[in-house]
Amino acid sequence: MKMNYVKKIVIASFILSFLIGCTIRPRGPQTSQAKPQASSTSTTQKEVETTKENDPILVETTKDKEPVTTPEKLSENRESTKPQVVKNEQKPKKIHVNLPAVNREFRAAWIATVANINWPSKRGLSTEQQKAEAIALLDMLKENNFNAVIFQARPSADALYDSPFEPWSIFLTGQIGKRPEPYYDPMEFWIKAAHERGIEFHVWINPYRAHHTNGGSVTNESIAKKKSDLVYRLQNGMYWFDPSKQETQDYTSMIVMDIVKRYDIDGIHFDDYFYPYASYNNGKDFPDQATYNAYIAKGGHLSKPDWRRENVNKFIERIYNEIKAEKDYVKFGISPFGIWKPGYPEGIAGLNQYDELYADAKLWLNKGWLDYFTPQLYWPIDAPRQSFPKLLSWWESENTFKRHLWPGLNTVEVKVSDRSNEIQRQIELTRSLVPNSQGVVHYSIAGLQNNPKLLTALKNGLYNEPALVPKSDWLKKLNVPKPEFTLAKNGQTASLDWSTYTHKDIKNWVLYLQYEDQWETIILESNKLHRDVYLNKGDKKLKLVAIQAIDRNGFESEYHAVEI
Repeated sequence: MKMNYVKKIVIASFILSFLIGCTIRPRGPQTSQAKPQASSTSTTQKEVETTKENDPILVETTKDKEPVTTPEKLSENRESTKPQVVKNEQKPKKIHVNLPAVNREFRAAWIATVANINWPSKRGLSTEQQKAEAIALLDMLKENNFNAVIFQARPSADALYDSPFEPWSIFLTGQIGKRPEPYYDPMEFWIKAAHERGIEFHVWINPYRAHHTNGGSVTNESIAKKKSDLVYRLQNGMYWFDPSKQETQDYTSMIVMDIVKRYDIDGIHFDDYFYPYASYNNGKDFPDQATYNAYIAKGGHLSKPDWRRENVNKFIERIYNEIKAEKDYVKFGISPFGIWKPGYPEGIAGLNQYDELYADAKLWLNKGWLDYFTPQLYWPIDAPRQSFPKLLSWWESENTFKRHLWPGLNTVEVKVSDRSNEIQRQIELTRSLVPNSQGVVHYSIAGLQNNPKLLTALKNGLYNEPALVPKSDWLKKLNVPKPEFTLAKNGQTASLDWSTYTHKDIKNWVLYLQYEDQWETIILESNKLHRDVYLNKGDKKLKLVAIQAIDRNGFESEYHAVEI
């Protein structure tokens, strides 16, 4: 039994060895086979990693693509496909470049709503008609490289916006207290449309006028009636707040701060109406004797003229401080009558705002209680007794805090034979006399709208390139983030896409393009996040692209640059 078991094991081992030998014997020559290819969609695209810190990834596409006439058209028609980002494993390297200066100038127009001077063109227009007129005005300004509007939102204790305190303006709907139908908030519409076009929106307020002679009857809706204890009726039919009453100052402050808090505005603006012009009351004294008597009874010692000026001064300082405490970037501007006192400077004659309007505009400028100062210099350059350059130079000599000095020009009716030429000369003079913060305000937009000759001359000459609003150095830098962007080459062009995030304090982007030894700067609105540019211009090749953000006070962010 045991012997048979051993034999079986030996036989099984022999068979197993035979089978193994058959499986491991050498094989003949193999047929040659190609190695598998790496998958590739096309040879027309290559991805390049950069070695610069935070540089965009350059994605080159050699697919033929005919460029359109301008990069702007390319931007409108570009494909939605985004370049893929390749992770950069190389050590980053910073690019340092001296960027060129960007053109800066305040180019603004007043838009008067009182008596339907500028907008809306007449009372009772439909909502869509009002909107269409607003868009037409803003488009005209944008096309001609303006960058600000000063919009009259409160002409006479009424509102061209949805106010919780004052009635809808008769100049809007034809009836005081009646809101637009279909409902919309006109000022909110103007703000949004202006900002979409890169245009600053300043709210123009008349602080003391309570009812205008063109404002219809005084009704139960009128503030002149609701606040009758603060208001006087003048001989010409206007109603005026008593500027020296504390209740007036508190009430007007409440109106201003409501606007500042609720609306995304760039400025608050007062004009030249403080105490009324003497002609409004047929030369009679303003009827505030009871208020002055109460002041004296409490131990006051100022003369009536000084007391009036002191109350206006306190109010101006208060408004400036309150605006800055709420929103530092909201600029406060005033456009007083152009002459402070006759004889300042020597040889100047005319109305004395210091004694007639009780407006010590020189003090406000001396104290820095404003961000920009716009004296209404509505006379010709060669006027012998109201010389434009003499007055502007004098105001600049009083600008101790170096605030923006942007004079108001009488674009609509300056008394000369060639108005277009005069306005251009005044802009040129302003640039030379106030070189550190250039700018003017045109009164009013009608002087542009109804004078194609002037508008064309400005567009082809002094305003031929867009400009940023000058920087307000005394305000806070808002520290907007450094932009990041990607760049994709497309034949003869390159597509730039930058930061897709939005930041409430970004007002503009500035794109810098260096073609060999020549720089090109492009100012863009904050909602623009793409641009197509040419890789070559003539015989010059695009060498470098940079971008930076501009905040609401005019400060630049850190730039982001890439070599091409």
